[in-house]
Amino acid sequence: MNPIYRGPWRVDPVVRDGVSRNQMHVAVATLAGAIAAALDAAGAPSPASIGLILSDDAELAGLNRAHLGLEGTTDVLSFPLLPPETFPPHAGDPDRGPGLLPGDAAGFRGPPGRRIHLGDIVVSVERAAEQAAAGRGGQTGDVRWSTADELRLLVTHGALHICGWDHAEPAEESAMRSLEQRLLAGSQSAATRAGRGPARLISGRRRHRRRPEDDGPSRARRSESGACRAYPRNTGR
Repeated sequence: MNPIYRGPWRVDPVVRDGVSRNQMHVAVATLAGAIAAALDAAGAPSPASIGLILSDDAELAGLNRAHLGLEGTTDVLSFPLLPPETFPPHAGDPDRGPGLLPGDAAGFRGPPGRRIHLGDIVVSVERAAEQAAAGRGGQTGDVRWSTADELRLLVTHGALHICGWDHAEPAEESAMRSLEQRLLAGSQSAATRAGRGPARLISGRRRHRRRPEDDGPSRARRSESGACRAYPRNTGR
């Protein structure tokens, strides 16, 4: 697919063979807009690009096994390329490291004037559709809504992880969930104006808990059950 530009952001989408637009029930451009809104809200450095791979359970299961050593699939994984200190501080982030200093290798973004690549988000459309239909969607894993709404949540969630957001600590989890809800409400308003009708907002109890594997330089990811697992920072493409 061709790149999708939204303001200073370029979203590079890839739709795997076997993933149909009818299965997604949402335009890829709409998902790109949700990602762009999350990058704006997180204060990501710009101009920048970000990858979006729309795939299936089999690929996500392979990534889960290769990078986490876990069996089974999951709904979204994020591969950030920049350290969290590259992004502005946000509420509830007590374990943030010191800011980068000029010349720090971790802060190298390429030649001046070139577009930065922030990382890549991989989503299982198959898993999103099943979760939405079975009432296992939303932030809390107990929401029944459309596949389109589940995908908008997943790409928003993945984009915030790219930008250094996490939910291992209760305070940061609360801040991240609140930001996700504001972003989704904004995209719902746009959908209503476009004549697609409003969707139900995320509701239900929180199910995320901190675990030992969440310690250290890692990123939390949503699992198949709606809980979170630590996902080690990936420094390659």
